[in-house]
Amino acid sequence: MTTRRQFLKTASLASAAIAFPTSVGASSIIPRAFGSSRAVDEDFWEDVASRYDVTPEITNLEGGYWGMMARPVLEAFKEHTERVNRESSYYARTRFGRDVTGILERVAATLGVGPGEIAFSRNATEALQALISQYNRLDSGDTVMYADLDYPAMQQAMDELATREGAQVATLVIPEPATSVRQVVDAYEEALDAHPGTRLLLLTHANNKTGLIHPVKEITTLARSRGVDVIVDAAHSWGHVPIDLDGWGADYVGMNLHKWIGAPIGVGAMYIRSSGLDGIDRAHGDPGPLDSIRSRLHTGTMNFATILSVPDALDFQEWVGWERKYERVRYLRDLWVREARDIQGVEVLTPDVDGLVGSITGFRLNGWTSGDANREVVRRLAEDHGIFTVARTGVAAGDCVRVTPALYNLPTDLDKLVTALRTLAT
Repeated sequence: MTTRRQFLKTASLASAAIAFPTSVGASSIIPRAFGSSRAVDEDFWEDVASRYDVTPEITNLEGGYWGMMARPVLEAFKEHTERVNRESSYYARTRFGRDVTGILERVAATLGVGPGEIAFSRNATEALQALISQYNRLDSGDTVMYADLDYPAMQQAMDELATREGAQVATLVIPEPATSVRQVVDAYEEALDAHPGTRLLLLTHANNKTGLIHPVKEITTLARSRGVDVIVDAAHSWGHVPIDLDGWGADYVGMNLHKWIGAPIGVGAMYIRSSGLDGIDRAHGDPGPLDSIRSRLHTGTMNFATILSVPDALDFQEWVGWERKYERVRYLRDLWVREARDIQGVEVLTPDVDGLVGSITGFRLNGWTSGDANREVVRRLAEDHGIFTVARTGVAAGDCVRVTPALYNLPTDLDKLVTALRTLAT
């Protein structure tokens, strides 16, 4: 982990003139009925929040779309942008290749995988669509499977793959609300038993609709015992909740770095386990070698400064502390959820079970399941209460509203949400 001294010596962040607290967790602790001492050290978290330039126009509880850069990262991004613009094609053709290789090595090391198993994409969607569309182990008559909680673009990609290869599509509905890991695993086991010809399974880790965290390792083990390959959608995972790419056992994963890692917008990553590389065709038109993951994703020119800012984003995350961050965003989620469960007319769609939820949580108001009703809830939260959220669709039981607090939020923001829900529920 980067030490405070090492972080301050990072050239790209030095110009931000940031001052870090001399001790984390040594200041007064606000007593709470729940939450670890690290999660409720408000002196520390107010200091963290102060490093984000947040608009005073509205209280943003939609941190799941993309992650705001902390000020040190933003300043570094500006410096990288100026350098790239100044050095132009000379930098791009003579130095960027060396720099991006080093950055990929750091990302791989942080994730605990081999450097040859990671490639940069522009977002998780691009990585996942490449993995799905270039998957080559599907035969006519096989089955591809996905759940109602999977991301719509990925569902569509699975449909198109099946159509192209003459395969079948099977879907399953995740129990709502899921109350245990076993219940979620059982849903997949039942679906796989009902469709023994399944060859490829799309599996979302941190769900973007209700916020349910899927037990990827258990489901992947189940799938692989039946000869099923798994593609994991981890767009909302890294930096949000604990992940273990190697331990999950899945050969294919798509991730974002501009959500919970807080890198500039426009950078994600594709993971392909080395033993599964031959299951993904080379990208159309890519001249790279077949034994390299980089030949599986042809992005063209990417934003050089965005890639160069990835280490700065990791520096900031490591300063905050991975486990400390996981505890904090879960604590912020629990602040409003525990109050909301007692409000008549508010239905919370994720459990309070450790391992099944992080920061993201969906809710419905007064049993409203239509898209129009949930968009109206979002509108009223924004216009009447100054709180920004987002409506989500595609859940089998009906649409919902998603709430996602982030590191720039403080407990008062969640108190504000609870007050608004009490008003709206009546």
